[in-house]
Amino acid sequence: MKDQIINANQSVEQRAKQVKSRYYPAYHIAAKSGWINDPNGLIYFNGQYHAFFQHHPFSERWGEMYWGHVVSDDLVHWRYLPIALAPSEPYDKDGCFSGSAVDDNGVLTLFYTGHVLLNNNEIQGLIHQVQCIATSQDGIHFIKQGIVLAPPEGIMHFRDPKVWRQGDCWYMVLGVCDSENIGQVWLYHSKDLYHWQFDQILAKVDDPDVYMMECPDFFPLGDKYILMFSPQGMQAKGYQYRNRFQSGYIVGEWQPGETFKICQPFTELDFGHDYYAPQSFLTADKRRIVIAWMDMWDSVMPSQADKWAGALSLPRELHLSSDNKLIISPITELQLLRSKAVLSHDIEVINGKQDLLLDSWQCELVIKIDLNKTDAERAGIAFTASNDDNQFTLLYIDNQAQRLILDRAFSGSGVMGYRSIAIPEGQILELHIFIDHSSIEVFVNHGMATLTSRFYPTYEQRTIKVFAENGKLVIDQLEYWYLKNIHDIV
Repeated sequence: MKDQIINANQSVEQRAKQVKSRYYPAYHIAAKSGWINDPNGLIYFNGQYHAFFQHHPFSERWGEMYWGHVVSDDLVHWRYLPIALAPSEPYDKDGCFSGSAVDDNGVLTLFYTGHVLLNNNEIQGLIHQVQCIATSQDGIHFIKQGIVLAPPEGIMHFRDPKVWRQGDCWYMVLGVCDSENIGQVWLYHSKDLYHWQFDQILAKVDDPDVYMMECPDFFPLGDKYILMFSPQGMQAKGYQYRNRFQSGYIVGEWQPGETFKICQPFTELDFGHDYYAPQSFLTADKRRIVIAWMDMWDSVMPSQADKWAGALSLPRELHLSSDNKLIISPITELQLLRSKAVLSHDIEVINGKQDLLLDSWQCELVIKIDLNKTDAERAGIAFTASNDDNQFTLLYIDNQAQRLILDRAFSGSGVMGYRSIAIPEGQILELHIFIDHSSIEVFVNHGMATLTSRFYPTYEQRTIKVFAENGKLVIDQLEYWYLKNIHDIV
């Protein structure tokens, strides 16, 4: 594997010289160059946070998967480390697919799916997938330890191991497509990480169209357990499930040796265009944090012209409400990025538009809208707006449909479509918003809902405007911060 990693790192560095800053994120995790997708192996280990990700270092398009690697002291500022895993063995020669990490008595241990194309034929879709281990004493350089779990006869799609310790036993959940083409999550247990026994079919979605439950994660939160996963095949239903694939969660009760008793059915985790393969981990102070791939399969990706594609979402803290819904908030550590603060009160717009004279290349906003006084048919904010108003990304209230809408119809190159949620009850609508060079993340009413989407403006001017159509918009308070850059590429 050593030679493959050397070649991959050299390719990343060489191609990074061609990466442009126009879409490259200022404060999100992304590779120096090349393609990335799912986050992997998120862990707090020996006083630092490690994040790995699916990575193709030789192209800005999906290909044979390697594991990229970054590390942080504070979950905000990330430092690049050498690529951790490369496809090099007969059992993983066509890709080191997604997985997780554990601390095994001071040894950083990665679990990943070894992916092999049968007869070297990707078109026919015949594959073989096994679960593998790699270990590291220093948290940087890894040694493969081989296969620890193979699928039973007749199972082809068998991937994305998430491993954790509970009591004196290790557990693993896997995404599986069964012999009848139905997506399931399987649970295994082990005493030593190397010998695994099948425990049970933990869950399957009550939807015959779902043929795979990718990237499962299973963890306690409050007094319940959360099964988080990304179903493939789910069909759109009205405003729901509009993306190519979804990400969501099920809430239930579970103890080792028992079945998973569901008390909250599948719920979408994020309502934007670009959020997939979320994985969770615990911080040093035991907060449950989740990071996802901030893109979507089959999406237009204009950044590929700049020799890179893919980024990870901001870290988000999870809590469980009394009615078994996830509350999702940006981690407090992100305040380390803030500078150039602006505070405004009592902004009112009637049948028109107002330029706030604020830059929206890389910023954070908290906006409190008075719903009782806002009676416009449509009213909200235009981000990354060009001076001639030909380009903008809209986040607005539709008082007729009673929905909050994130609209990319005029956002720039390639992307289209809108996503929405029902307007929450209450007098004040609070929108906590993070804008980066090609992304927006919206946290609604202290994490009751989130919307995450990518966009690719073609104008250098990127201002913020507020507007109201056929009525009035009333903003009680607006807080704004310019956010610092964490990357070498500026």
